[in-house]
Amino acid sequence: MEMIITKTPLRMSFFGGGTDMELFFRKHGGAVLSTTIDKYCYVLARHLPGFYAYSTEICCAGSVERVNDRSLIRHTAVRCAMEMLDVRNIRLFSDTDLPLGSGMGTSSSFAVGMLNAFHALKGEEAGVRQLAGEAIRLERVLCSEAGGWQDQIAAAFGGMNRINFRPDGTYEVLPLAIAPDRKRQLNDNLMLFFTGITRSSPDLQKVNAEGYKEETEHLMEIAALVDEAERVLTDEAGDLDEFGRLLDRTWYLKKTAGRAVTTAGIDELYSEGMRAGALGGKLLGAGGGGFLVFYVRPEQQDAVKEAMKKLVYVPFRFEERGTRSLQGGAGV
Repeated sequence: MEMIITKTPLRMSFFGGGTDMELFFRKHGGAVLSTTIDKYCYVLARHLPGFYAYSTEICCAGSVERVNDRSLIRHTAVRCAMEMLDVRNIRLFSDTDLPLGSGMGTSSSFAVGMLNAFHALKGEEAGVRQLAGEAIRLERVLCSEAGGWQDQIAAAFGGMNRINFRPDGTYEVLPLAIAPDRKRQLNDNLMLFFTGITRSSPDLQKVNAEGYKEETEHLMEIAALVDEAERVLTDEAGDLDEFGRLLDRTWYLKKTAGRAVTTAGIDELYSEGMRAGALGGKLLGAGGGGFLVFYVRPEQQDAVKEAMKKLVYVPFRFEERGTRSLQGGAGV
């Protein structure tokens, strides 16, 4: 029986985080600027032959479940996705290059990759917009998890994009027109470090959402930085270092807008990176832990690595493609 393997990139969100939440963009519109990177979530799926004592086997997030009724699956996203697409009698395995709950959109990349695999098992070819929409419905409606829409869209489409969210609930994905050399320089100037702290993004988003209700002004400023960052990236004659300074500005605004975004320990790590020569940076994802990204000129990078020596340094490159099927069946 055919095995379907999907490969879905993780994302790095630079600007606009929080404005992709329905609570905000349904009133004011929203925009984010993000990229996918060469770190992935892999999903392997196949129909399970009938000679086992169970009909479904799920191996995800360090746990194994074997059941004869999909309604008994404890992994909420898997159960809801199987019910949504009417998938039965499967074996599902997943793995990620970076830790779960680390601010890189791992749960949404898993959702997109899983849905892509399920469609392929059914002999269907689902487009990226369909997969993004289904993943948003899965996580935000069926699983009732708090959060925005950007992660699912980034994982499905891939690449470096500006994503605009409209009050009518629609969105547009606009790939950024950046000169190849400038994009390469941006990639070279970004440094990624793992704090060693993982957390539940939906729980943090729920706490932060309480602050968002009162912080509309800050979120409007966060959204405005998307325009500025886009200008910096697309203006070949401009100073690329301004991108780093804008990251520092959005980090300050993000801390102000969300109650659970940072901790004293993370603030100290950020300050150490800045003292070592970074021009700016931010904590990725909903906050509370995960990955720190810094914008650092090449001549200061050794000093920043030394300042962050207690953390895990993770080299990465930008990824242009979104979710795809590696073998067998239909895919993107």
